[in-house]
Amino acid sequence: MNKEHQAIFVSGIDTDAGKTYATAYYAMMLKQKGHSVITQKFIQTGCSDTSEDIEAHRRLMNVGVMPEDKAGITAPVIFSYPASAQLAARLDGCSVDLSKIERATDTLLERYDRVLIEGAGGLLVPVTDDYFAIDYVAEHHLPLILVTNGRLGSINHTLLSLEAIRHRGIELRAVIYNQHFDTDTVIAQDTTEFIHRYLSKHFPAAEYILMPEYGQW
Repeated sequence: MNKEHQAIFVSGIDTDAGKTYATAYYAMMLKQKGHSVITQKFIQTGCSDTSEDIEAHRRLMNVGVMPEDKAGITAPVIFSYPASAQLAARLDGCSVDLSKIERATDTLLERYDRVLIEGAGGLLVPVTDDYFAIDYVAEHHLPLILVTNGRLGSINHTLLSLEAIRHRGIELRAVIYNQHFDTDTVIAQDTTEFIHRYLSKHFPAAEYILMPEYGQW
């Protein structure tokens, strides 16, 4: 098994696609394959001292608070207002220190062979007026996991995200389909089958993962 240390970015088709659950789910999949895994939050907004998403990861993964959480390494940038990073930073009177995020990831990679970085919002969520989450992924050559679902309109959001991924030459590692929102079985079945066909044609190397409801993991 390849034990080369690697960070993987987890993004979604929108802000409520299920990234937090998908990050924890994929972390558990990697652990079952024998990897040492930890999760990191790219930029946390709407919190004070700790990251609610990191806390959710630990709960979903059925593990306690980790030393790296207590040290602030897994959530190096936190803003208080629940908004995009550029707005939350401005309201807190500071800027986003991307080097702090990068150093945190490097530290985690020294201790774990897989680091899953959960993004904030979708791929084009602004970090500054001229810099977006997808720019960070491309610059750091991070493989990407995209989280989607079966809500009406998700095919459009998914394909737009995939077009942006292709345009920037990002490696699509996997698409995780979150079944939590499958309230309309006709739409859900068509959506998941359409996305699967699209991936098979345009991103054949990417894995397609159906994530069941939490409690059925």
